[in-house]
Amino acid sequence: MELQLYNVAPRVPKELKFLEELSNNIWWCWHPLAIEVLMRINPNLWRELSGNAKRFLREVPQSRLEELAHDPTYIRQLHAVQAEFERQIPAKDDLAARKVAYFSLEFGIHESIRIFSGGLGVLAGDHLKAASDLKLPMVAVGLLYRQGYFRQVLDRNGWQIEHYPVSEIHNLPVVRGCDPSGKPVTISIRLIDRELFAAVWVLWVGNVPLVLLDTELPQNPPDLREVTWRLYGGDKRMRLHQELLLGIGGFKALVAMGYEPAVCHMNEGHAGFLSLARIAHLVNDAGYEPDVALEIVWRSNVFTTHTPVPAGNEVFDINLVRPYLNTFAAEARLDVDRVIRWGIPIYDRDHASEMSMTVFGLRLANYSNGVSKLHGEVAREMWKHLWPQRSVAEIPIRHITNGVHIASWVSHRIWDLYEQYLTPKWAANPKMDALKEGIRELPDEELWMAHELCRQSLVRRARRLMQNNFRYMTDGAAPEVVTKRKSVLDPGILTIGFARRFATYKRGTLLLRNPQRLIALLKDKNHPVQFIFAGKAHPADDGGKRLIQELIQFAQRENVQDRLLFLENYDIGMARSLVQGVDVWLNTPRRPQEASGTSGMKAAVNGVINCSILDGWWAEAYNGENGWAIEGNDYYTEDEDRDNYECQELFNLLENDIIPCFYERSGGELPTRWIKRMKASITTGLGLFSSIRMVEDYQRMFYAPATEAYAKLTADNAEYAKSLVRQKEEYVKNFDGNLLHIEQPTVDRPLSDVHVGDTFLVTTRVHLAGLKPEEVEVDAYYGTVNAHNEIQTSIAVPMTMKQDLGDGNYVYGCEIECTFSGRFGLTARIKTGGTEWDNSVPGFMCWPR
Repeated sequence: MELQLYNVAPRVPKELKFLEELSNNIWWCWHPLAIEVLMRINPNLWRELSGNAKRFLREVPQSRLEELAHDPTYIRQLHAVQAEFERQIPAKDDLAARKVAYFSLEFGIHESIRIFSGGLGVLAGDHLKAASDLKLPMVAVGLLYRQGYFRQVLDRNGWQIEHYPVSEIHNLPVVRGCDPSGKPVTISIRLIDRELFAAVWVLWVGNVPLVLLDTELPQNPPDLREVTWRLYGGDKRMRLHQELLLGIGGFKALVAMGYEPAVCHMNEGHAGFLSLARIAHLVNDAGYEPDVALEIVWRSNVFTTHTPVPAGNEVFDINLVRPYLNTFAAEARLDVDRVIRWGIPIYDRDHASEMSMTVFGLRLANYSNGVSKLHGEVAREMWKHLWPQRSVAEIPIRHITNGVHIASWVSHRIWDLYEQYLTPKWAANPKMDALKEGIRELPDEELWMAHELCRQSLVRRARRLMQNNFRYMTDGAAPEVVTKRKSVLDPGILTIGFARRFATYKRGTLLLRNPQRLIALLKDKNHPVQFIFAGKAHPADDGGKRLIQELIQFAQRENVQDRLLFLENYDIGMARSLVQGVDVWLNTPRRPQEASGTSGMKAAVNGVINCSILDGWWAEAYNGENGWAIEGNDYYTEDEDRDNYECQELFNLLENDIIPCFYERSGGELPTRWIKRMKASITTGLGLFSSIRMVEDYQRMFYAPATEAYAKLTADNAEYAKSLVRQKEEYVKNFDGNLLHIEQPTVDRPLSDVHVGDTFLVTTRVHLAGLKPEEVEVDAYYGTVNAHNEIQTSIAVPMTMKQDLGDGNYVYGCEIECTFSGRFGLTARIKTGGTEWDNSVPGFMCWPR
């Protein structure tokens, strides 16, 4: 039977009309008064629908809306929200002004919009919210997953089962994306011999339009409709289809809608194919030659790598990807083998079987970064082979430490305190001196009371979840046991949280390595402790699923389920409750495999204290006063040995520092030493790790210079880009053709007896072949060396041309001053002049042979 489908929604009274506009922009989810305005309509329904504002308004009884339309207090509150919304959100979008396009395979904005899986997506969502707060002219691109990431269910044995409920599009705050004439946009990309169509939708994140592609269309055959069904679902071919759609289809959608981004930011390698779409656009629509378009594109791209774990860096079999790239390379008038080589390290090009999307992204981005200071160091070491003639210190991968969108994560109780006592800009990367002064003024009693209320709220939420779900706790149990288990957790005792993706390197079961000490903690009646765990394992990661099962079965076996609880189906809403309500946030990755880790930042801004391995963000955040560091031992080479050692260190911290500190009441009813650490934790979180600071860093370090570069490269019919193509041809001929030569440098005095403060002259002879002195830089290159006589901390001193010997031969020289002591190595090199080629892969450099 063929049916004509339609929806009937309540008629919103004219006095409440703004509610419809509010529900169509996710801006409300980080503005407390807006959340209150929505929740006040029907708190139980709001909770039942997980804060899905669009669906909520469809299901609110008509009578309740009529009642509120005549409530003057509610109308005043709604008008206050409307005034703030209209102050922050412009009435009309300026397409031409949006110069930065941010591409990500997932976005975690709110739990009701299930187009995210975990930290990468939540980071992307916080990025957009901060960009909105800063009014940064950005547009974002992703995929509109109909089933999204899975809903986690744990069976009676504690084994994870994945369910995929469908998101109904009429319940999402999205509208069709249109071209400048107002016509809805549908794009298509070629998949070998088939066409993949995608409808374009827009989800407004405050000031930022998030463009989402949706393949659930009748034009597509059933298997291609599935491309935007599940995030990280399916096989390698499905993942390839998703990434081609994101990068190439996403950029095509922007162009069709009238956007002309100057800068494209790839949030991980998933979006790498966008460079092919950018090149094709400049070739076919602007009339540039492919090599000219390439110079424009790579010099205005930004690439962020998020993981040092090999499995997190996408690769595709060349035999799989080549047939697809044939079409896209042809559209850009590029040779397909050349395109594939962009994704292969230079040393591996003759025998590679896989194309790396991280290598592809780094090769086609002038600006690249890791996501913490330590991760920047790890990434430079990890990818140094792409620049084989450079020291690790000169690998052009910088770092911008992640941050969290504070307004999205701070509890409303703590928010009210901050509003009362802190600087007015406390949530927007405030000045540290003003922030510290305000935090000192926070009354200990009020801070502790607010935090205890957050812990109680977390316990209530956990108990409510237990009543509705958790078959591993209730299936087959006696009625009295079920009743007892529904009153798990104690709202008045030390509560430690561990919630994140369950991957083996994150070591969610580290505490189980010493079960006797753990049981002693859990059953201690004088200083009781409880642990709350949550997190999902990837559907294909049986190792991660076993970790979850081990925790659950341990609690069952030892009858400590009231003190060690695993919460099912971790999502953004649960994360908010946890980072607001626990006392300690535990993190136990194997260093240095945690690139950043933002959940600890979210805990810190709520006054929760971190206890973590010194990895990711905590390696630069920890100062001895704002939390605890689990000491590692880098001398252990076997994971088993390291895990046992760090497990003991963690128990020592818990038994000797954390638990005594929490229960110490020497100053009366308040744990004064604990509150002091809470305040130090808040100072760190608010002062250093907000997404406002993060996006300001991206703007200053990458977006602004890349936007200027794009304008310069495309001015005057791309004359500057064309000159770079000519320059590159000369560099390739001379550097890669081994036509250049530089001798090992000589010095004017013996180096066996030099001291701090001494100077010496360095000279070298070079042959520049077809290049002129103004086209190159000749450096004296020196620095401290390790036991293998490899330079560790390098210093490059530009030398000046002292003598022209004719026929392309020159003498260069400089003076070096000994400013600090140590064992040094000295050599010399020729590189390109200026900085235009410093970030190119593999770069141009000549060393003594």
